[in-house]
Amino acid sequence: MALLILFGFLAGAGTALSPCVLPVLPIVLAAGATGGRRRPLGILVGLTASFTFATVALVYVLSALGLPDTLLRTLAIVVLLAFGAILLVPPLSARVEGWLSRVAGRVSAAGSGGAGASRSAAGGGAAGESGGAGGARRGDGFGSGLLVGASLGLVYAPCAGPVLAGVITVSAAQPFTAGRLAVALAYGLGSALVLYALMLGGRRLTAPLARSSGKLQIAMGAVMVVFALAMLNDYDLRFQSAIAKDLPAFLVNPTGGLEKTRAASDALADVRGGEGGIAAAALRAQDRPQAPGESGAGGDDDGKDDGTSGAGSGSNATHAAAEARLDLPVIGDAPDFVGTQKWFNTPGGEPLSLAGLRGRVVLVDFWTYSCINCLRTLPYLEAWDARYRSDGLTIVGVHTPEFPFEKDPGNVADAIAREGIRYPVVQDNDTATWTAYGNQYWPAEYFIDEKGRVRYAHFGEGDYGRKEEVIRTLLAEAGRDVGSARVRAHGITASRQVTTPESYLGAARAGEGFMNGAILPGQHDYGRSKPPSPDQLAYSGEWKISEENATAEGGSLDLNFGARRVYLVLGSPGGSRRMRVLLDGRPLTARFAGSDVHDGVVTVTGQRLYELVDLPQAGRHLLRLEPDRGVDAYAFTFG
Repeated sequence: MALLILFGFLAGAGTALSPCVLPVLPIVLAAGATGGRRRPLGILVGLTASFTFATVALVYVLSALGLPDTLLRTLAIVVLLAFGAILLVPPLSARVEGWLSRVAGRVSAAGSGGAGASRSAAGGGAAGESGGAGGARRGDGFGSGLLVGASLGLVYAPCAGPVLAGVITVSAAQPFTAGRLAVALAYGLGSALVLYALMLGGRRLTAPLARSSGKLQIAMGAVMVVFALAMLNDYDLRFQSAIAKDLPAFLVNPTGGLEKTRAASDALADVRGGEGGIAAAALRAQDRPQAPGESGAGGDDDGKDDGTSGAGSGSNATHAAAEARLDLPVIGDAPDFVGTQKWFNTPGGEPLSLAGLRGRVVLVDFWTYSCINCLRTLPYLEAWDARYRSDGLTIVGVHTPEFPFEKDPGNVADAIAREGIRYPVVQDNDTATWTAYGNQYWPAEYFIDEKGRVRYAHFGEGDYGRKEEVIRTLLAEAGRDVGSARVRAHGITASRQVTTPESYLGAARAGEGFMNGAILPGQHDYGRSKPPSPDQLAYSGEWKISEENATAEGGSLDLNFGARRVYLVLGSPGGSRRMRVLLDGRPLTARFAGSDVHDGVVTVTGQRLYELVDLPQAGRHLLRLEPDRGVDAYAFTFG
């Protein structure tokens, strides 16, 4: 953790030296060059605190209150605008700063037994000399600096780099941890210290103008007003997007090399919890030479790309080996279902516990209903439930959401009904059970014996034949006679020729796959973009970008993909909307259309995964989407 905090500090300092800071730099320098001598220190403290809040805790507040994620940015810009306007009137500025300094002094005195008050009073005279307008009335500037810094931190938050993005909370579904707080605080402090040094340098350069301090203050106020108005119209975000697109990577992110080191990656995995728990123990247990005929974790049973896969279609050699039972090590005691919400498919909606299931074999499946990889495993889970429930198997689907709308119990209930799931499902909205297992994957399956011990785990799709043999082995160990019949399940398998990675459309996880450069929150007019390169995307026209999704405002989206099937998580708040789908410049025909496309159009109703394209075979194609205004798009997946 200490190493990651150090990386966060260095990355924050590097961000303050990158072009991303240019839109806020004039306001920082303008505010720091005027006022009391302690205003720069107040800006440093305020910026560090509010930046940390914005990157770690803000998502919880907005989620709890149901507020839009741009609200606090707008309020922060309004504060900066008001502060600049106040600087335009020196007498008013003196009164406001004096009042803020007295407030800061009282707070300090309350916390330190009065010492802070005497320091504030002592600083007031010095501030009066620099401002020339009221001496002690003006105060030392710390209070006003605190207010400006707090506003700047909320505006500066989108500049957060990959190290911070790897550990901050990007949705209210993730748990708050001290580790994330420490890294975010270090990142903010690194940035604030660099900006503090720049402010001190600016004050030194403007010191010769002390005799004309009133005029200097008015000029700095005008600068703040102009740049705050620009921010209010998202010109700062457009500027950041433009420089990210056109400048070399080493200028846009000076610490990019540091952030991609093995040490940083290992530290990130540690703070996420990926280095501990049952999940990590299961990976270590499987890190051994494979027996002849044994499939590796994550592999497909048959490697077919014909849309079917038989869980019981393995070779005779595999079945013969299974009759002798698999040698399954004890990985560890299974964590119970903790911090859960609503239960489905249980008597009276009552919760289950591993203690109450003792004596039965339990399969815990982590999934989420908008994940295509999860949905492709459901036919096998449902078949095993139907075949082995009466023999002592209990499957529990732990629904851990990836997007905020997946926390809605109504949406989960609709998905359970749509997919025909009959085994118990529980909501893990706060990722408490996910964290207890140290899980990092959708889907992930943990096989628990009748004594409550994890004996096998599998991450991802495939390997269905082996997983059924694990179930049979554990049931046999429990003294159950399961007979010789195996299930015959059929499901779609991902094409081995998929080249396009999962692609997120919101700012938090957009990555580097966009022709538009860095994808930042806010209202954007991307104009007419060039056709995307292979495995790239391109926004055109107007879009509203949030951390999690992109909302169409009259624009279109192009994708150059290499796959057989294309899926997209969509939503349409407040009613159904339509989206035109074009393939290689033409409306999508029924021959190549996914199950949710009819006559080249998708009708978007509920928030879920939509199948857009289903080709006879994988290939390279250009997809264009033209959604109605108000359609929300979250993430592409491929198969």
